[in-house]
Amino acid sequence: HLGASPVAVAQTRRVLLAKQLIHETRLPMAEVALASGFGSVRRFNETFAQLFRRPPASLRRKGGPELSAGEVGAVSVSLPYRPPYDWDAQLAFLALRAIPGVEQVKDGVWSRTIAFGAETGVVSVSLGEGARLNVAVRFPRLAALPQIIARVRRTFDLAADPQEIGVQLSRDPVLAPLVAARPGLRVPGAWDGFELAVRAILGQQITVPAAIVIAGKIVAEHGAPVVAPVEGLEALTHIFPTPQQLAAADLSGLPMPGARQRALSAMAQAIVDDPLIFGPTRELDDAIKQLKALPGIGEWTAQYIAMRELREPDAFPAADIGLMRAFAGPDGVRPSPAELAAHAEAWRPWRAYAAQHLWASDPHPSPPHSSQKEKSDDRQAA
Repeated sequence: HLGASPVAVAQTRRVLLAKQLIHETRLPMAEVALASGFGSVRRFNETFAQLFRRPPASLRRKGGPELSAGEVGAVSVSLPYRPPYDWDAQLAFLALRAIPGVEQVKDGVWSRTIAFGAETGVVSVSLGEGARLNVAVRFPRLAALPQIIARVRRTFDLAADPQEIGVQLSRDPVLAPLVAARPGLRVPGAWDGFELAVRAILGQQITVPAAIVIAGKIVAEHGAPVVAPVEGLEALTHIFPTPQQLAAADLSGLPMPGARQRALSAMAQAIVDDPLIFGPTRELDDAIKQLKALPGIGEWTAQYIAMRELREPDAFPAADIGLMRAFAGPDGVRPSPAELAAHAEAWRPWRAYAAQHLWASDPHPSPPHSSQKEKSDDRQAA
């Protein structure tokens, strides 16, 4: 697709991130090398000498910014997006689903605890100027910065081209006014696939707020506590439990049916046995099939995970009651799942964005798992 090898693409990304850190921070060059993904300072210097015929330090702008205004102790970078961007909708979506102790949305800033291996930290994201998001990262190992940035880009759907998507979806007379009303609507991503699967199972047949309360209890009882809370972010107290922790946990005290408790434990064990379940796949159908093989995961949940974690732009839960209700005709008659799926063929390859517009237009949003068939499938799977 790019006409370059994976190694060349990876090196280009490292170089671009290194240039950004040189321009936007006052990090020492050795830390820039590690933070941008170079294995050694020597390789970092050699690459810049080959590409720019001068040392990396010479690219630093004199009098450049410190770490970031108001972000003492954090490494801050800005990430571009293609405008428009419906930031208010994105923030509202994440705020409604913020798990106590792990996430918070306050004063226009989304923050959450993060972990890579045994090391923990915090990332915060806010709307910047000039079609950019400001990202502040507090993490002890700068070599993890490329991974953190990649997850931020996925969570905030920064790769989307709203102009291209809007042109395609606006050809449908039903979607055209929805796209015109919210041209920058994104499909919110997930920080972690296992965490999203837990959220989805918890949300089966109950409202989002009720599911978040249970998720908060799981985090408080089984998540690792943050050793040193960040000043101003004292509400972020825990790391979301790992699959290993939940697979070994006693979930019997949680306020939910025993079948759902068993589904969570079995799903966690399945991820322990195969950590690559949420990795990239070649085809959407293959991803859905693999996800539905997990305990407690039906068609709706699999499509939802494909949308938010696997970043499949064509994922589409056609049996969702909210989608069918939003697509009802002037007489109020809703389409069947088969009829909606047939109509949605014209929306490919952007059906996930069409779903987001339909959900956003629904004044009476449904619980996350809202198809009758999904409820039945989930009970059987559990």
